[in-house]
Amino acid sequence: MAMQTLIIKRIAKIAFKSPIQIVTLYASLISNNALNLMIPWLLGVVIDSVLSSGNTRQIFFYSFIIIAISILRGGFAYVQTFLGEYIAQKTAYHLRNSLYAKLQILSFAFHDQNKTGDLMSRCTADVEAIRMFVQTGFLRAGQTILMLIGTYCILLITNWRLGLLTMIVLPIVVARSTIVNLRMRKLWTFIQESTGLMTAVLQENLSGIRVVKAFGAETFERKKFEKITNLVRTSSIAASRIQSSNTVFNIFLFSATTGLILWYGSQEISQQRLSQGELASFIFYLGLVQMPIRMSGWILNSFSRATSAGQRVFLILDTLPPVMDSPNASKISKIKGDVKLNNISFGYTESNNVLSNISLEAKPGEKIALLGGPGSGKTSLVHLLPRFYDVTEGSIEIDRVNIKSVTLESLRENIGLVMQDVFIFSASIAENISYGIPNASIQEIRNASITAQLDKFINSLPNGYQTEIGERGITLSGGQRQRLSIARTLLLNPPILILDDTTSSVDAATENLLQNALEKVMQNRTVFIITNRLNSILEADKIFVLSKGSIVQKGTHKDLISQQGIYRDMYQIQFLDREI
Repeated sequence: MAMQTLIIKRIAKIAFKSPIQIVTLYASLISNNALNLMIPWLLGVVIDSVLSSGNTRQIFFYSFIIIAISILRGGFAYVQTFLGEYIAQKTAYHLRNSLYAKLQILSFAFHDQNKTGDLMSRCTADVEAIRMFVQTGFLRAGQTILMLIGTYCILLITNWRLGLLTMIVLPIVVARSTIVNLRMRKLWTFIQESTGLMTAVLQENLSGIRVVKAFGAETFERKKFEKITNLVRTSSIAASRIQSSNTVFNIFLFSATTGLILWYGSQEISQQRLSQGELASFIFYLGLVQMPIRMSGWILNSFSRATSAGQRVFLILDTLPPVMDSPNASKISKIKGDVKLNNISFGYTESNNVLSNISLEAKPGEKIALLGGPGSGKTSLVHLLPRFYDVTEGSIEIDRVNIKSVTLESLRENIGLVMQDVFIFSASIAENISYGIPNASIQEIRNASITAQLDKFINSLPNGYQTEIGERGITLSGGQRQRLSIARTLLLNPPILILDDTTSSVDAATENLLQNALEKVMQNRTVFIITNRLNSILEADKIFVLSKGSIVQKGTHKDLISQQGIYRDMYQIQFLDREI
């Protein structure tokens, strides 16, 4: 319960950032309720007046008053509903933007451990559950409380005996609602998590639809999705069953109370402690109370969903990224490219290091090659340079400055990364090349494309640089995507360049084009080349061979070819026709 209260307080704190709208909303709500409470009293007055005097003309007068009250209520209800939606949308807007901004700054480690589809569900379904609660939960809860307090005060003033009699149902309603709330919260937490899993499976399937079709796995994928959607379906039905049973129980209580009031009210009339009009007012007031009570089940459901959704949303917002700017971080200016790794170790988990005691140095303008088999730690090592992850031991220096003492933004502006798996956005070619540099001119974009040997291909397209690329660049070949990535990096003009297996999955002709493009890009930069194709690193200034997270060989091609080891074995396999 303490956790629920804390979550609701946090939601309320965001919603109440619009104080003028909140005050206006509740002023309208109070006015609406006050006018609503006048109608049963007027109806009771009309009944007593007509029965006592027999003058039906008074009915017209009271009818006019009731109509006027109804018009005013309509106006207040409009303001109340509009502001409820306004505040709810503003709350959702704040949460969506906060979540999106937080996801941008969370490190690779966080995204490694969380499924994309589940994160999407938190940004959409969970935020929507909170929005619905703010719009109706806060509003209806306030209206219900005010209506109950106002009604019971009037009933006790009119006839305290009947007033107390109508209140006997409240402890029962409160006790049952507390029990239902606990059950609903656990159920809605499970539903929200299952919805996140369902979204994750859907996102993964759509991203890999070509693999699914290539392996004829449509039936397997369908059954996997049906299994998860069945969990969502059965859990949602169970939640609806609990909510419906609670609503029906409350209706039964108040219907039975109405019968009890009629019976006891007739006794009060016979003893002249209550008039016929006052008894009628009692019945009308009970009708007013029944609606909020009937809505309490829905409010309870909204409350349970909001606390479950809020827990998932605030879990992300409260997450501290393991990689972040230090309090005194300074902005690093254009660097020379002097890189030094001082006895570093790194592991994705505390118990398992993937890199151990690595030391290497790259002078400005040098080409450093990193070789090794799968799992040797090559990619993990270069991901430490832009601080996608932080070292667990040792330090990394650029131009003799510890990279932890500079801002992440300025550090990454000086490091370009061309990866094997190139991500292309659903946008124009020009927008993809200038990604991260929105103010780049079309001439700058074209110059980068010329250097990357992509300009000729782009000009062959009907819309040239404004050609829209399909999702994930599916309309481009592997080599074209790689050259686009090279152009994108070249436009950034970084003094340090990382080439992560950029030619491993292309044919010989495309590899030749890429090599020509990369030769131009690598000029006057400190370059780290990850590859197992030795023909692209024969002229490297330094070659480091990694195995199981450690450097086992280092030197130039001439040094390494003359000694027994992994490098010599790789050379003999790839160059069978050459003598050592």
